[in-house]
Amino acid sequence: MDNKKIIFSGVQPSGNIHLGNYLGAIKNWIKLQDEYQCLFCVVDYHAITVKQDPKELKKKIIEIAKIYLASGIDPKKSVIFQQSQISEHTELTWMLNCVSARMSDLNKMTQYKDKAGDNENVSVGLFDYPVLMASDILLYQTDLVPVGEDQKQHIELTRVLAKRFNNEYGKVFKIPEVVIKKEGARIMGLDDASKKMSKSASSEFNYIALLDDSDRAKKKIMKAVTDSEGVVKYDVKNKPEVSNLLTVYSLLSGYSVKDLEDKYKGSGYGDFKKDLAELVAQFLISFQEKYNNIKDEDVEKILEKGAKELKSVANTTLNNAKEKIGLN
Repeated sequence: MDNKKIIFSGVQPSGNIHLGNYLGAIKNWIKLQDEYQCLFCVVDYHAITVKQDPKELKKKIIEIAKIYLASGIDPKKSVIFQQSQISEHTELTWMLNCVSARMSDLNKMTQYKDKAGDNENVSVGLFDYPVLMASDILLYQTDLVPVGEDQKQHIELTRVLAKRFNNEYGKVFKIPEVVIKKEGARIMGLDDASKKMSKSASSEFNYIALLDDSDRAKKKIMKAVTDSEGVVKYDVKNKPEVSNLLTVYSLLSGYSVKDLEDKYKGSGYGDFKKDLAELVAQFLISFQEKYNNIKDEDVEKILEKGAKELKSVANTTLNNAKEKIGLN
């Protein structure tokens, strides 16, 4: 890898990757490729913290990589790879579990509580996956991690584990910084603007999948919850639903929210939602044309190349950590 600062991020191959994933994360990654050395992972070990159909999981791994490519991630500029092809991820996780991570650390993770609820029969992996996430990041001496606000806690844990290890055994890990883009960082559900758009939502009207049929996507926008005022105005506190739609419109069109407020002043929600629906449909048509032109065998080669390129980096970090704690 070159001398640029290193960025690491990834997406699980599960559920339906949606517009919120694209606008809140992937779209921003494209801009980072020229300035940073970017590592974009298909985090398949994270996906199996809940039960997956093996055949579907294999398809989803390829699907995520194709979404990366169709979005504009360039394998000549960035490294795209599959987590499970580099065994150092799980080896380092076990080491961190034993010498750095504490039950008290993981008991504070709010995402686990949200996902598990009162169910004690969830997998140990679901409880422990923040440590795996830390390993993902620390293996490559990552400088910056672009995440949504909901993942900030996990990066803070990564920093804690790295500092704890370095202080106890000697410096091995770089301490990464979190990068959160405020605008568009959290795209909310179309059916409930109090909750983030989610690929695991029970209602398909919560999200617009990147592989949704364009007509279906239009219907979802037209059915999106608003309010009774009929005023197109950005006000997250008092008008969260309309504000969310304005954010989506702004990020897809390039127009500022203020420009959009002026454009639809006095016209109500009908024209606003109709135009947004058409904008989303055209985006999906263009995106899916690129997606469908990518061959699965080409994706497999890109993933294999990425794993080969990073294997030695991961192995060097792991062996350094082993040496420090007396395993080598």
